[in-house]
Amino acid sequence: MIKQIIDNNAEVKPNSKKLEALREYFAGCFTADGAFDMERFKDMMKDEVNISNEGYSLDFLGKDYANLIASIDTTTVIEPDLEHNSKPENKDSENIYISGDNLDALKHLLKSYAGKVKCIYIDPPYNTGSDGFVYNDSFKFTPEELEKKLSIDEEEAKRILDLTSRGSSTHSAWLMFMSPRLQLARELLSKDGVIFISIDDNEQANLKLLCDYVFGEENFISSFIWKKRQQPDSRTKNGVSMDHDYLLCYGRREEDRIRGKLSDMSKYSNPDNDPRGDWMSDNMVGLATESQRPNLHYELENPATGIVYACPPTGWRYGREHMAELISNNEILWPTDANGRPRRKKFVKDLQSEYTGFSSLFDTVYSSQGTRELTELFDGKDYFDFPKPVDYIKQIVEQGIDPCSDKDIFVVDFFSGSGTTAQAVMKLNDKRLHYIMVQWKELFAEQSEAYKAGYRTIDEIGQERIKRAAAKIKAENPLFAGDLGFQHYTLRDVPENVLDKIIDFDPNVSGFANNLLEEFGRETVLETWKVRDGYGMNAKMEEVKLADYTAYQCGDHLYLTDEGMSDEAITALVDKYGEQTDWGPHYVVLFGYSFNFGATDALKKNLPLLNEGEKQIKINIDIRY
Repeated sequence: MIKQIIDNNAEVKPNSKKLEALREYFAGCFTADGAFDMERFKDMMKDEVNISNEGYSLDFLGKDYANLIASIDTTTVIEPDLEHNSKPENKDSENIYISGDNLDALKHLLKSYAGKVKCIYIDPPYNTGSDGFVYNDSFKFTPEELEKKLSIDEEEAKRILDLTSRGSSTHSAWLMFMSPRLQLARELLSKDGVIFISIDDNEQANLKLLCDYVFGEENFISSFIWKKRQQPDSRTKNGVSMDHDYLLCYGRREEDRIRGKLSDMSKYSNPDNDPRGDWMSDNMVGLATESQRPNLHYELENPATGIVYACPPTGWRYGREHMAELISNNEILWPTDANGRPRRKKFVKDLQSEYTGFSSLFDTVYSSQGTRELTELFDGKDYFDFPKPVDYIKQIVEQGIDPCSDKDIFVVDFFSGSGTTAQAVMKLNDKRLHYIMVQWKELFAEQSEAYKAGYRTIDEIGQERIKRAAAKIKAENPLFAGDLGFQHYTLRDVPENVLDKIIDFDPNVSGFANNLLEEFGRETVLETWKVRDGYGMNAKMEEVKLADYTAYQCGDHLYLTDEGMSDEAITALVDKYGEQTDWGPHYVVLFGYSFNFGATDALKKNLPLLNEGEKQIKINIDIRY
C-alpha cells in the first residue's frame, strides 16, 4: 500500500502522466529505448491535425514542479468517521464530506470517480494579499533531487524550494498551487462535464491562461460576471468600487459536452406528428412550499375541457405567465381526470436552447445574502468571512447538470469552505444529485468567534452548516425527497515512526505484523483499499467467514487484513470458491504485514488451482505493503 506508492513516486517525472497517455494511444511513436519520436508522431497525425511551430504558452516559476506534484500519488490514508457514518440519517447517504488537503483528496477520488463528475464548482483563494493565501506544501525534496527530476540547475531548484517551504503569495506561487489541482480536476470530469471557478481581478488573467493550458482553449465556455455588491463600496483606495467577481467555466470536450446534453434520445418521439419535432413527457411539479414560493402555487385549468387540477404540495415549476405561454403553445399534456397531474411536452429543441441560452451575467443574488444565510443558521453568530449565497451556487449547479439525465450526478467542490455548495445541492431536491465536499482542516485563530464557540477548524463549521441546513430544509418541506445526510472521511498522513516500520519490515520475520494493522486501523485500510480499487467511498463492505478467520468483500475484491489465517481458513476459502456457484471474487488482496511466508505461500499455491477446476476462476493475488 504505502511502501509501494513511495517506491513508485521515486520514479515519477513531471510528464509521467502525459507519457503514459501517449504510450497508451501512440505506442508506435516510442523507440526501443523508450524515447518519444516526434517525427513519427507528426507523420502519424499529418492528415488529422495541423501541427503548429508557432504560438504562445503560460510560463511561471515552478511549472514543471506543479506537473510533478500532480503526477505523484498520495501516501495519505482514508479514515472513516464510524460514529457519524453509522447514524440513521447518514448510513445510506451518497453525499461525501472529506476533511483533508484537497490535493490528496483529488488523488484518492480519481481512483473511483475519474470521468464520472458532471459538475465541479470551486472558490479558491483569490491571492488578494489579505485573504491569507501562502503556498506551502509538505513535499520534502532536496535541491539535488529537483535538479534531477526537473532537469533544471541548482539555482532554479533552490528558488522553487524557497517558494514551497517558506510560503509565498506571488503569482508564480499561486499558479504552482492551482495547476496540479486543476489538472486532477480535469481527470475527474465526465466527457460532458463542466467546471466553474470563482475568481476576482487579482488572478483572473492568470487563471484564464492556466485553464487554457489545462483544459484547452477550445473548451472555454464563458467568463461569467457576478454582480456581487448591491451598493457601491466607497472605502476603496483608488476610488473604484469592485462590484463584481468572475466565474470561469470550462468543459472537458466541447463535442462530448453537447452530445451529453442530448444523450438519451430514446425518450423522445413524435406520436402526434407535432411539427416542432420529437418530444418527451416532462414533469412540471416544483420544489418549493407555498411559504417559500407563493407565486408558484395556483390551480391549473384546461381551457378546452374546463377541468381544474389542484396545485401539488410543492407548487408548479413555472409561474402563471410562463404557464399561460405553454398552454397557448399547446405544450401541456392534460390528463382526462382531475386527479391526474398535467405534464409538459419537452422538445429536443428545448434541450439545445437550454444548453446555449444561459446569460453571462449573474446580478440577482448579492454576497450579503450569503453572510445572512450563514449567520441565520448559526443563531446570529458570524463565523465565516464572505460565504457565497446558496441561490448563486444553485444557479451554477443547474447550469452544469443535465436536466434530463436519469443517472446519478456528482457535484464536487474541493474548496468547500463553509459548505454553501452542499446546501445548494440539497435545496435542489433532486435524488440524482450527490455532492462531494473537500475542505482542509484549516485552524481558526484563537481570537475568532468560531474558535470561542468551540470550532477549531473550518471543516468543522462546514459539517455543522450542512447538518443545520438539512434540518431547516426538512422542517420547511416535510415532503423533501433528496438526500440530507453525508458520509464523513478524514485524510491522515502516516506518522514518521510508522513509515520507519514500513521501510524496515521483513516478511520473513513474524511478530511484527499485527502492530502495523493496529497503527493504521482495519477500517482505514479497507476504506483506502476500496477507493483505490474503484468502488468509491460509499461502497458497502461485507464480512466473509472462513472457519475462524474473517475476510471482507467489496465487489470483485476479497480483502484479507488480519494476521493468523490458519490452514483451516485457507481450506475454507478454497472450498467456498469451489462450492458456491454464485460467489467468486477475482482479486484476493493481502495486507502483507499480517502474513508470514507460510500463509502467503499456501494461498499462492492453492488459489491458482481453481482456474483448473470446473468453475475455472482466474484469481489474482495482490500483496500490498
